Amino acid sequence: MSQNLNKDLDLTYLKLNQAKHIYYQLEPAELIELAILNREGTLADNGGLVVDTGEFTGRSPQDRFIVEDAVTSNSVWWGDINIKFSQQNFEALYNKVVKHLAEKVIYVRDVYACADPIYKLNIRVITESAFQNLFAHNLFLQPEIVDSAIPPEWTIIAAPGFKAKPVEDHTRKENFVILNFSKRIILIGGTAYTGEIKKGIFSVLNFLLPHFKNVLSMHCSANVGSKGDTAIFFGLSGTGKTTLSADPQRGLVGDDEHGWGNQSVFNFEGGCYAKCVNLTRENEPQIFEAIRFGSLIENVNYFTGTRTIDYSNVKKTENTRVAYPINFINNAIKPSVASIPKNIFFLTADAFGVLPPISKLTTGQAMYHFISGYTAKVAGTENGIVEPQITFSACFGKAFLPLHPAQYAKLLGQKMKDHHVNVWLINTGWTGGPYGKGKRVKLAYTRAMISSALNGQLDNVNYQEDSVFGLRMPLSCPNVPSQVLNPRNTWQNKQKYDQKCAELALEFIENFNQFSDFATEEILHSAPKIAIPA
Repeated sequence: MSQNLNKDLDLTYLKLNQAKHIYYQLEPAELIELAILNREGTLADNGGLVVDTGEFTGRSPQDRFIVEDAVTSNSVWWGDINIKFSQQNFEALYNKVVKHLAEKVIYVRDVYACADPIYKLNIRVITESAFQNLFAHNLFLQPEIVDSAIPPEWTIIAAPGFKAKPVEDHTRKENFVILNFSKRIILIGGTAYTGEIKKGIFSVLNFLLPHFKNVLSMHCSANVGSKGDTAIFFGLSGTGKTTLSADPQRGLVGDDEHGWGNQSVFNFEGGCYAKCVNLTRENEPQIFEAIRFGSLIENVNYFTGTRTIDYSNVKKTENTRVAYPINFINNAIKPSVASIPKNIFFLTADAFGVLPPISKLTTGQAMYHFISGYTAKVAGTENGIVEPQITFSACFGKAFLPLHPAQYAKLLGQKMKDHHVNVWLINTGWTGGPYGKGKRVKLAYTRAMISSALNGQLDNVNYQEDSVFGLRMPLSCPNVPSQVLNPRNTWQNKQKYDQKCAELALEFIENFNQFSDFATEEILHSAPKIAIPA
C-alpha cells in the first residue's frame, strides 16, 4: 500500500499539511482496499464497490452557495439558484473544516477537466473518504504525468464528517457546498453524496467557459457516428441522456457535461455517473457491463443473503448511481473530443403526456425550448422528490448556471445558425395520459426515432403540425407505430388530451414571462398558441 506522503505535495496553501495522514494519488485498487478496511463499503459479486452515502442520496440545491466577491458580484445570476455567501463567513467556515480534517486521514488526487487541451482545467480533489477519492478518479480526467509540485487551478475539499452549525456558520442546514471563485476552492461539508463533487466543478466551468472563452457549456451527453457526425443530448437527470448516448453503433464522447468550442465538442469529464434503478443487461447492456471492479455503486441494496445487487430495490432511494471511467464503455472514443454537432436532441420527460415523442424544431422553437428547459424532475435526483414534478429548468440545467440563461441561449443560437444544426424535441416521458394514467414512451421507440433522425430517414417524410405548440411531428418513422407519433392519437379521451395540452401551454407561457424582455420576435413567435384566461 502506498503510504504516500509525497515530499513535493505542499498543502500549506490550504492549511492542510497537519492532517493525521495524507494519501496521494492512490490507485483504484488501493482506494477500494482502504474503503473496505474503513468499513465505507463492500464488494458486490460483480466486483464493484458498494457504498451508502448516508442521509443525502441526491444533491441539495438549496444548500449551494457562491461567495460574493470582486469576480462574482456583477457577473453571477444571483437568486434562489446562486445564493450569496460572504467572504468573511467563508473564511470562518473554512477554518473550521481545516481543523476538522487535521484530525483525519485525507486522500488527495490531482486530475483535470475538459478533454480538449485548449480548455484544460487542473483540479486537486481532497476527500475525507477513500470512496470519494475513487469517485474523483472515475469521473475526472487523469493526467499522463503527475507532478504534485504544480499548483492546481481549482481545489475541491469534501468533508462529509463535518457538520455546520447553521446559525453560527450562516448555512441553511448542516450540509453545504460553497464555490469561491477568488480563492478557486469548492468547499463541501455535511454530505457524502458524490454528485456534489461532480456538479460543483460543472458549475465552475459554466461560469468560466462562456464568460471568458466564448464556449457553450452544456448539460448534455454526446456521441459520434462512424462518419464523424456528432449528436448531443440535452436533458435533466432521469430523462435519458446516459441511456440514449450509450449506443453500441456510435462512439461515446460523454454522458453528462460538455463544451462546444470553436472547432469541437469535448467532454468535461473522464467518466460516467449513471442511474442504475431497474438496470438490466437487456435494456442497458453497456452500463450493466461497466459495473465491475473499479466502479463505485451508491445506495443500492443486495438480494437478501447475497452480494448480488437488486437494482429494482429503491428502499434507500430511486437515485441509485454508478460511477465508472469512460473507458469501461467499449465504444468510448479517446480523447473525448468530437466535431461540431449535426443533430441536437432536447430530452424531456413530459408528465402531462401531451408532447410528441419526436418533433423537429425551427431555430426559433429550439431557442424557446432551450430557454424553457421543460421536464419533470424524476424521483430521487434531489432530496424530497418522490414522484415526477413539473419543472422548467433553463438550458436544461438551471441548478448549475452561475450566469443568466440569456448568455447561454445567445451562444447556442449563434452556434446553431453558424453550423446549420438540426434540433429535435424528444419526449421520453408519458403518452396516452398524464403521469399516473398514461405509460412511459417505450425506450425501443425512442431509440428508433433518434436513429432515424441521425441517419437522415426523417429528412424526407411528411410532417404534421400540432395546433397549440406548432411542433412538426413526422407521420411515419421506421420501427415505430404511426399512431404513437401523434400523442393525441394515444389518448382515449381526446377532450381530456386537449385540456391537458392547454394546461401545459399555459405553464410554458407563464414560465417564459421572466425571459421575454430579451427574447427576439423569432423566439416569441415560437411560444404555444392559446387564449390566456383574463
